[in-house]
Amino acid sequence: MVTERDDAPSGHPDLPIAALTGLDADQDAVYRHLLDQPGSTAADLLPAGADPRRAAAVTEVLDRLVTLRLAVTDRDQDGAAIRYRTTSPTLALAPLLDARRAALREVEEAVAELTDRHRAAQSRTGGGPVEVVMGQAAIRRRLLTMQHEARDQIRTMMPLPSRTTVISFADNFDEAERAAMERGVVIRTVLDVRWLDDPGSLRALSGFAELGQHLQVADGVPIKLVLADDDLALLPLDPVRDETEEPVSLVVHRSGLLTALSTLFEQSFRGGWQLGAPRGGATDDEGDSRPDAVDHRILALLRVGLTDAAIAHRLGMGHRTVQRRLQTLMASTGASTRFQLGWRAAEAGWLDHDPPA
Repeated sequence: MVTERDDAPSGHPDLPIAALTGLDADQDAVYRHLLDQPGSTAADLLPAGADPRRAAAVTEVLDRLVTLRLAVTDRDQDGAAIRYRTTSPTLALAPLLDARRAALREVEEAVAELTDRHRAAQSRTGGGPVEVVMGQAAIRRRLLTMQHEARDQIRTMMPLPSRTTVISFADNFDEAERAAMERGVVIRTVLDVRWLDDPGSLRALSGFAELGQHLQVADGVPIKLVLADDDLALLPLDPVRDETEEPVSLVVHRSGLLTALSTLFEQSFRGGWQLGAPRGGATDDEGDSRPDAVDHRILALLRVGLTDAAIAHRLGMGHRTVQRRLQTLMASTGASTRFQLGWRAAEAGWLDHDPPA
């Protein structure tokens, strides 16, 4: 078969082209010679003094290269000889490289998952109550695994929105919460009231409430926390870290610390107000203070976008009177912004009808 010639470039015989393409050593040698001698016939690639009958074996190898799209054929003008030349290695080998990279990524992900499981098992058997998880990808995997393995309930505390979150509301619902709800897991969440300042977040959260999730809104939620049953808790080690730093989270196993975190959640949940509560509110017989006719008209005009001054002019009232009434309404509903006041008024059913004359 072909052997390296003294005048041929040494190349890089250690490159894994043969392994990548499935070529054996002789086929790899022919391919490398053809790279250096484009337009060769099978006979041209034989070493000097070689038996011409060996050209048939070289032709077989060349045809194999053509099948793998590593080479193409041309014929002389008289059609007597078939000549071969290699295709661009970049074009020919790129799909193979992409496939190998994809396979390697899958292996890396599998190794990372096994490492997480090993670390968790070591933590449980070693008696350590706290496990450290580093990196956004690892934290995301652990969060989803906790939710997938939850049997009875998932409890979450969501403080002020952060740009460094490892997963969005929508992605978490699609990847974990939907399946959890389908198998009967109860999902309860305490949200900081500032989440409602963003219309997109408000729409998403309202949709989750309609699907049956229990969402409570509170002022000043202290920490970000996820609890899976009474077994595990996940919380960031440094909630206010710099965005350029690698995130680190703690996984807390059954311990006094886990009990304290569970108690904190329950206290925060009881202290909030329900998002997506039944519309219509309470009746006067139940002691609920619904807005009077003037407040009702103020809320209706606020809903259509009028300013305080415009509302005062429309109703023939003083500007400060309108502001005082709005402040009273905000205090009674726990709203910290006009947007939240409008949303809570709509949830309570105060704006379902035309304002009284």
